[in-house]
Amino acid sequence: MLLFLAKRLFLLMPILLLVSIIAFSLFYLSPGDPAEILLTGPQGPPDPATVLEFREREGFNDPAAVLYLRWLSKVVQGDLGYSYVSGGKVLDAVLSSFHPTLRLALISLMISLIISFPLGILSAVKQGSVIDGLGMTISLLGVSVPNFWLAYLLIILFALKLDILPVAGYGQEGDVEHLILPAITLGISAAAVTSRMIRSSMLEALEQDYITAARARGLSERMVVLRHALRNALLPVITVVSLNFTYLLNGSAVVETVFAWPGIGNLMTRSIFSRDYPVILGCMLFLAMLTLALNFLTDICYYYLNPRLRHVAGN
Repeated sequence: MLLFLAKRLFLLMPILLLVSIIAFSLFYLSPGDPAEILLTGPQGPPDPATVLEFREREGFNDPAAVLYLRWLSKVVQGDLGYSYVSGGKVLDAVLSSFHPTLRLALISLMISLIISFPLGILSAVKQGSVIDGLGMTISLLGVSVPNFWLAYLLIILFALKLDILPVAGYGQEGDVEHLILPAITLGISAAAVTSRMIRSSMLEALEQDYITAARARGLSERMVVLRHALRNALLPVITVVSLNFTYLLNGSAVVETVFAWPGIGNLMTRSIFSRDYPVILGCMLFLAMLTLALNFLTDICYYYLNPRLRHVAGN
């Protein structure tokens, strides 16, 4: 077990280093002079002396390799720098924005699982029936409908027409009523992908010989489906759920922006528009580390649920 985890951790390090190089390269190769863009205000472009002073103070005159190594040395020490816009620490801004995103992602994931598991299991058990066709149609719509379009539909229906939920915002420390619409928006799209995977895995499991043997022993259909088929169909589903959770944490910027949810996606969007490069780099690196951590946890789940993987790792 320890050897298996050590191998996985060893593989994460070069990936994280590569991500940091790519993220910093995007910043360095972005069009325009960062100093001039940041110092340009309503009164117009700054004078050349101010630009030169800013570039010297921030070290922009140094070669790219020197800038990267200097930034990486601070990152290793937990220092992501300071925001050009607010002047505050990037790490504090990222962590404070991550809490609303994590809360939204967890509720969205819960909604997706509540929808996808019954839908996927029923579609597999009732293969070819009206229930199966209806379930797959709902899944197809969930995959096809863009998040921002679904978000606006929900706002029009529940906030403007019925007037039972707020249009946007965070409320007082993330009131539940402000959480419902963005969580449903993200949960529906995640449920569509998960339900299709559950159906596919369940159909494959129901065709196995051990299912026939379980039925021959006189077990109830409910026991056969839930205890034997579903249990063995969970391995690929775990991968999809992990990817969905990663998407909910990384890819909810559009939904957070539509609903004015103060999450890390919204922070990154605002930082891109304001060219706040330290915050952009901090968000990208934090989300990359989060993604790798979730993949690592998925590997651990696979290790415990898949006996063949434990046998290979033991050898």
